[in-house]
Amino acid sequence: MKPIVSIALLLPIVSVRVPAQPNAFQAVTEALLRNPPPGDWLNWRRTDDAWGYSPLDQINQRNVRQLQLAWSWAMDDTGAGEATPLVHDGIMYLPNPRGVIQALDGATGDLIWEYRPGAAQTPAPAGDAGGEQTAIPRLSQAPARSGAAADSDTGRGIQRNIAIYEDKIFGTTNDAHVIALNARTGKLVWDTRVAASQLGYGYTSGPIVVRGKVIAGVTGCSRYKEDVCFITAHDAATGKELWRTSTIARPGEPGGETWGDLPLRLRAGGDAWIPGSYDAETNLVYWGTAQAKPWARAVRGTDGAALYTSSTLALDPDTGKIKWYYQHLPGETQDMDEVFENLLINLDGRKSLFKMGKLGILWQLDRTTGAFIRATDLGYQNIVQVDGTSGKVSYRPGKVPYIGDEVDMCPSTSGFKSWRAMSFSPQTNALYIPLTLNCEKAVFSAVANKELGGGGTGPVRRADYRHPDSGGNLGEFLALDIRSGKVLWRHRTPSPSNVAALSTAGGLAFGGDWDRHMYAYDAATGKILWQTRLPTSAQGFPITYLAKGKQYVAMPAGIGGGSWSTLIAPELAAQVRRPNTGNAMLVFALPE
Repeated sequence: MKPIVSIALLLPIVSVRVPAQPNAFQAVTEALLRNPPPGDWLNWRRTDDAWGYSPLDQINQRNVRQLQLAWSWAMDDTGAGEATPLVHDGIMYLPNPRGVIQALDGATGDLIWEYRPGAAQTPAPAGDAGGEQTAIPRLSQAPARSGAAADSDTGRGIQRNIAIYEDKIFGTTNDAHVIALNARTGKLVWDTRVAASQLGYGYTSGPIVVRGKVIAGVTGCSRYKEDVCFITAHDAATGKELWRTSTIARPGEPGGETWGDLPLRLRAGGDAWIPGSYDAETNLVYWGTAQAKPWARAVRGTDGAALYTSSTLALDPDTGKIKWYYQHLPGETQDMDEVFENLLINLDGRKSLFKMGKLGILWQLDRTTGAFIRATDLGYQNIVQVDGTSGKVSYRPGKVPYIGDEVDMCPSTSGFKSWRAMSFSPQTNALYIPLTLNCEKAVFSAVANKELGGGGTGPVRRADYRHPDSGGNLGEFLALDIRSGKVLWRHRTPSPSNVAALSTAGGLAFGGDWDRHMYAYDAATGKILWQTRLPTSAQGFPITYLAKGKQYVAMPAGIGGGSWSTLIAPELAAQVRRPNTGNAMLVFALPE
């Protein structure tokens, strides 16, 4: 490993283009962030509760058929596209793969500024935070390295989201830095190295901002090392790390016994790679954690619960202390992630948290205490049973994999539900959920190296097939009544539903598939009111916003996208083809 080089010896190489200047910038206050104006999209899913819902209704069931392309923007093609733009006062802030961030005029698509990290260099010392004119060279442009970073999403250059607060844009990088940019100019304000990317650490999702703290969860935690995965908070003004909370229980700490006698270096996983949610009333941040690594119990050497993997954590944003946790799948053993978005919804007078993992089970928890309320199984999975009273999970006969034995399981390791976030509409009391309907015959194998630097997810030989109840389809966009748990309607497609859901006060739900379709549905009935074709897959997190008083709908199109895109669709829907380039943002509006 190269020695760490003092920042004072490095020349600035970050590229920032500023071809135009935005209008007077209004700082994003704490109050504004907690309660965004209807026309802004200030958080990953617009609001702290992660609904993915907009109160805008200029575009509605009556006129959506007139929707047409207003402008488009070609994004970087150097990595997978899974972007979420932010919009403030009509300016769009757009994360691209591998650390590129751009500011665009939301009405015209004209570039205002661009931040482009430099070429691979030795990273700055951990915790360094320079002034606005200091540019810290990045590893984020480097190709995926063998070993630590190559086996995770960090190697695909994903940057799902960014955050905004006061006059700064905050991002994370594939080589485990958190950065802040001047929102007016795109210039680097501070850069903090959080962890050593040489150990595999990195980010694929950006931060959220709570009470002046930039909070982000790290990923790339599958390799064996004398450390574990974590969530950190940083001072928004300086980048200084304020707290760090491990997502793996260490030996001798509360929950440490759930890993048996495994030493710290063999306790891998617990990645926190999807952004969290925040409830100002309870003053809790809610974050999901991924499965233990290697995936199969028999491979990793423990059959205990392996806290705090496959869990929802409720954190104090001021201290990082875990106030409560709920482990959805104790001792998870087949890569059935529960790391995804946490929707905060008050239902029948109870402050609830809803989430769904790869199994297609909708969990309802009390978000004040973490108590189990209900589990609604969509009925597609064949791996576990959930007790309706206690929430206790038990594995069905023959579904716990042993090394070398074949397990026939639904879903496949790609899951029914994945990072494509669901949306909640208070108009219909329904969740809109993108799914892929596939199963797998899997054979799990031992890891080759249990020494430091070894490990990983564990080899899996897989044979994928369509779900028997899919009607020959792979994709499904499903509306689920949140009170009764009943399916209101579903739309199936030959290729996977490959983009997050968006719902609006115009009575609409937006979705899309791997086969380049974008759909606008009647949110109540599921009728397709409008559709179009994109340059490549609808992929990422669509938003809607106002610019100069006019409503726009922004749909990302992208390449890459994980096993739903790179394995399942080409293998099981070979008749459907998509381009291998074309990360872009497509923005639609009604005609003048």
